[in-house]
Amino acid sequence: MVRRICVDRRLFNVTAAVFFTLVLLNGNPLAQATRPVPQKVPPKRTSQIQDGFGINSDLPRDPYLPWNRWWWTRMFDAGFKWIRIGQYENSSDRTSWDWIEQKRGVYASSPELEDAVDSLLDNGMQVQVQLLYGNQMYTARSGKLPEVSVPEPGSFHNDDRSLYSVYWPPVTPEQSAAFNKYVAWMVDHFKDRIHYWALWNEQDIGYWNPWGNAEDYGKLLGSFVQTVHKTDREAKVIYGAQADPSREFTQRALDTCKCASGIDVYAYHTYPGYGTNMNPETMDEGAYLNESPRQLRELVNHYPGIKSGIPYFDDEFNSIPSWTGSDESVQAKYVTRGLIYNHAAGVKTFVWLLAAGVDGNESDDFGIVRGLTNHDYDFTPRPVFYALQNTNALFSDTALDPSIEITGMDTSALRRQSGFPFLSYGFRSTKGKAIIAYWLAAHSVAGGRFPTFYSNFTLKGSGIHNPVLIDVVSGDIRPLHWKKDSTDTLEALPISDSIMAITDADYFDWPVLPEAPSSLTAHVQDGAVNLSWEVHSGNPHHIVVERRDDSGSSRTSWSQIAELPSSATQYKDPLTRKGQQLSYRVRATNESGKSARSNIVRVNVP
Repeated sequence: MVRRICVDRRLFNVTAAVFFTLVLLNGNPLAQATRPVPQKVPPKRTSQIQDGFGINSDLPRDPYLPWNRWWWTRMFDAGFKWIRIGQYENSSDRTSWDWIEQKRGVYASSPELEDAVDSLLDNGMQVQVQLLYGNQMYTARSGKLPEVSVPEPGSFHNDDRSLYSVYWPPVTPEQSAAFNKYVAWMVDHFKDRIHYWALWNEQDIGYWNPWGNAEDYGKLLGSFVQTVHKTDREAKVIYGAQADPSREFTQRALDTCKCASGIDVYAYHTYPGYGTNMNPETMDEGAYLNESPRQLRELVNHYPGIKSGIPYFDDEFNSIPSWTGSDESVQAKYVTRGLIYNHAAGVKTFVWLLAAGVDGNESDDFGIVRGLTNHDYDFTPRPVFYALQNTNALFSDTALDPSIEITGMDTSALRRQSGFPFLSYGFRSTKGKAIIAYWLAAHSVAGGRFPTFYSNFTLKGSGIHNPVLIDVVSGDIRPLHWKKDSTDTLEALPISDSIMAITDADYFDWPVLPEAPSSLTAHVQDGAVNLSWEVHSGNPHHIVVERRDDSGSSRTSWSQIAELPSSATQYKDPLTRKGQQLSYRVRATNESGKSARSNIVRVNVP
């Protein structure tokens, strides 16, 4: 009970606002204005964001990632806009070749995959899929190939070089042709729902057996590009994603594939100092010795045939609390810093990982929501989750605005004192509102033991009138006051190894929607379907129950069958017929709008 109360206190309550009297000094006579300013950053849900940051997630799979636990809907509540799917921990997932083609020439998507994709799209996510390039029936290194493909369990992972490993890639023309038939089927099957496709995964290391080979990857990439674009002219091909920012590997792969003009997005991964505590900014300053994401992007930008302005995805990034010298406080600081550092460079970041399937090789290390380890804290968020929720709310739908300047009178002295560079970036929202992020690019230590420095700063070109200061990790907001006789100078601002943000008091103009209900379950008794679920925060007023009839050859649309008070956690649907196949989901509503939808449950009426 105590743990639940602690979690709920961190969520924004729309009624918990305070009024600050802010002084406006703009050359006119002294005037006062009163504005409601929240004490904490109000969450912004996925449905409220046009373009934002990304998350990686395994697809639901019993028993370690059951869909009827409270983890899946948290990505919608936290405001992630993009998702990368296609691997279960480090193994194949329901989208992979070994799952889709389990008999030669027979392709099928499981109901679980269909429901997961529909859930993502119906809740406002943009989806990219990485397609696994191994299938036992075609690529196994055995003189006797099996007639069926048995999907890999989560406990299998690289480096697996057994005869029937799914990490053996296509290398012969026949294997590549079989792989591209699978690719064409996937792109065609999901072409109305998914538009971003990548070759799975970290092809420069041991996922590509026996080890990453740029020329072999380039050959497969060339045919992959042709297949995706031929199947769906609107589809986007992602080059991705290298485990390390090796310019040589990229150069050789592109030279071989001769497909640069067909690549729509370039992706790579960053885990600076993998396994150790290295601050995220070192991705460009020494973590990879003579390589860096910045230099890699420069190579790609100037490669012949590459599209001008090609987007970049850092589609795996995290800093793990169990790594040497780190803890959860370091993770919360580093991950937010990495996102904003990349955002300033025009790179979209996908955090690895929502919640880990702990039957994989990485246990529960990576999830921003804890995985299933049979403790009372299963599927509860780590501190980084709330830091990311704040980051999504504040910086989604913003772009770097170089005309915004923040200068300090003593930043050189600050670097001498702290030993680390001071970073600051100005962003502007689609509504024209400015928000400035600043921090020390410092090596953080476990336990949050880092000194706070103070400095005076002058803001130019921001248009901020009534400044407030935000601690992005904690979400705390407090008013600031311009220096006397000034409208652009702030005194004694705190500076540390954690991102602080400055914006206007009216920046927080979005309504707060309820959190999505979770943990929906269903069972049939006496011909009726009994539903139960959990309701969460965000001031819900009602619960809406939706149903879909899956009995026919094609699924029908969802229809609302009940609206209940927010206190309701159960519903009995008596309007069923024998032999029906039905699906259900629920969502919450308040005066501001609707939550995301819960997990989907399917039932068969006997």
